[in-house]
Amino acid sequence: MLSDEFAAAPHHFYAQLRERAPVHYEPAIDSWFVSRHEDVKRVLTDHDAFTTEMFQVRAEPVMRGRVLAQMTGAEHTAKRKIVVRGFTGAALQAQVRAIRTNAAELLAPFLPRGRMDLVGDFGRPFAVHVALDALGLDRADWQQVAEWHSGVAEFVTSLSLTPERRRHCLDCAEQLEAYLAPVIERRRRDPGEDLISELCTAEFDGVAMSDRDVTALILNVLIAAAEPADKTLALLFRHLIDHPEQLAQVRRDPDLLGAAIAETLRFTPPVQLIPRQAEEDTVLAGTTVPAGAAVFCMIGAANRDPEAFTAPDTFDIHRADLGTARSFTAAAQHLAFGTGLHQCVGAAFARAEIETVAAMLLPLLDEVRYSPGFRYRETGLYTRGPVALSLDFTPVHGTGTCRDRLPSCMTPAAGTGRGPYSPAP
Repeated sequence: MLSDEFAAAPHHFYAQLRERAPVHYEPAIDSWFVSRHEDVKRVLTDHDAFTTEMFQVRAEPVMRGRVLAQMTGAEHTAKRKIVVRGFTGAALQAQVRAIRTNAAELLAPFLPRGRMDLVGDFGRPFAVHVALDALGLDRADWQQVAEWHSGVAEFVTSLSLTPERRRHCLDCAEQLEAYLAPVIERRRRDPGEDLISELCTAEFDGVAMSDRDVTALILNVLIAAAEPADKTLALLFRHLIDHPEQLAQVRRDPDLLGAAIAETLRFTPPVQLIPRQAEEDTVLAGTTVPAGAAVFCMIGAANRDPEAFTAPDTFDIHRADLGTARSFTAAAQHLAFGTGLHQCVGAAFARAEIETVAAMLLPLLDEVRYSPGFRYRETGLYTRGPVALSLDFTPVHGTGTCRDRLPSCMTPAAGTGRGPYSPAP
């Protein structure tokens, strides 16, 4: 699994793993990999046998404190509820407006050209912009924050790090913590409507959260909101372009877009591995996993298990065994958001984000196709997505910002260069 062949095309190995080594041991990193849907679901829902203790080593050093996945009981319930409030109701409506504004501003220079890298030109900056808006951080700082975020994400998602890369990641985390410190201080003094203000003013057991607690949750949200978004968007367009009849159906019936996103998450989940730690010797699929062992749930392999899905290696937005309505809830059959106590807190937000921007892109990217000479390539073992997605489409002719082709909700307010929603200072 650490070979170049696996890194190039993990899905080629899923069936072999499920059938011959459903609980596979990798001695080089002293870790176990679980690939069957039934077993992955058990690991993610049996919280006594498989804990999140390993995040103390895999995440806490760069998150600067404990993340939601490390919490249990009343603390987990209370702090998760605070974060959920930042992604539902009125807060979600404000974020949808921000999503449209961000998308319009980033798209405008590329529409007249008729060519765009959906990953580098749009997806990556878009995902960071949206995460900053949700937190109430200044979008002007996005490139610096993105650089620090990249180091933090590398630490959390790497299966092994050289001493040099580990130091780089820790430096990024320290600089991001220093950047957030005065922001937290201001929000404690003068809170607004943003998520950081919610965290700064919330209490647990009658006591306000410490700056370290708040910092850890901010970084938790930043990673969760930004890391999978650009990958999911690019993968969605890749699959629709590769299946032109399904792309045509989504264009004709926008109600199918939710199903296309759900099937993208099943077929190529951006988060490929979810780690746990065995608390005691545990038998999985006839193999004993020893106490204290690192266990990685292979989400990509589980989502293509024929015991869970019919014709699992086929991309099909009409599949009956997925269920769009439940695909973004705790009842989801696919495991792209995890499951159990620590299921992704932002699943509903992820759907709103990708659905909103994809609905904007589809009518604008007319006759969308791969650019001449483009060669598709994916990278990543823990999180995975396209390196680039260079697309050609019919140029949008008109004004310099293409406002004549953008819905009014996407157009920046006159004279401001910004949309109807801007983050609190």
